[in-house]
Amino acid sequence: MARKTKAEAAATREALLDAAEDMFIVRGVARTSLDQIARHAGMTRGAVYWHFKNKVDLFHAMLQRVRLPFEDLIQELDDRTVDQQPLEAVRLACLKGFSRLEEPRYRRVHAIVLHHCETFGDIDPLGMQNEMSADTCNALLKYFNMAASLHQLRPCLAPDVAAQIMQAMLAGLFHDWLRNYERYSISREGARLVDTQLALMQHA
Repeated sequence: MARKTKAEAAATREALLDAAEDMFIVRGVARTSLDQIARHAGMTRGAVYWHFKNKVDLFHAMLQRVRLPFEDLIQELDDRTVDQQPLEAVRLACLKGFSRLEEPRYRRVHAIVLHHCETFGDIDPLGMQNEMSADTCNALLKYFNMAASLHQLRPCLAPDVAAQIMQAMLAGLFHDWLRNYERYSISREGARLVDTQLALMQHA
C-alpha cells in the first residue's frame, strides 16, 4: 500500500509539472498562477503546495526534468572516441543534444526559458541562459584543448576561440529553432551546420 501511495504521489507531481509546462508555454511564467496550473491538472491548489513550496520551486523542478548539460552528452559516448577523437565526440554530443531537443518535453521547456519567461522574484531567465551558455562553452573548451594537444585542431585556431564559435553557433540555432520549430528539423539542419563548422576547424 505504501508503495502505491508513493507511486501515486509521484504521478501527481509529474501531472502538475506537465500542467505547468502547458500553461507556461501559452501564458508565460509570470502570468500563470498556481491556481491555473492546479485547475489545468484537474487538482486543487493544495495539491500544488503539497509538492512545491511556490511557483519558483515548481519552475525549477520543471527545468530539472530536461537538464541537458553538454558534458552529460559527452559521457554517453564511448571513452575511446572521447579520448582519441575529441572533435568527433563534440559532433556526436551535438547530434544527441539535437535529437533530445526534438522530444516534446525538452522542446517545450527550453522554449519556455528562452521565449516565455519574464524576470520576476527568484526567477532570472537571462541568468539561467548565461549559466547554460557558460557551461556549454567550458565543456567545449575541454575537448577543443584535447583536440589541439592531439594536433587535430587547426594550428591557427586557439581552443578558446573554437569553443566560443561553436557555442555561439549552437545558441543561435537553438534560439532560432525554438521560435518556430515546425520550419525545419534541428537534427538535420544542426548536423549540417556542426559538420561544416568542425570541418573548418579541423587540422587538414
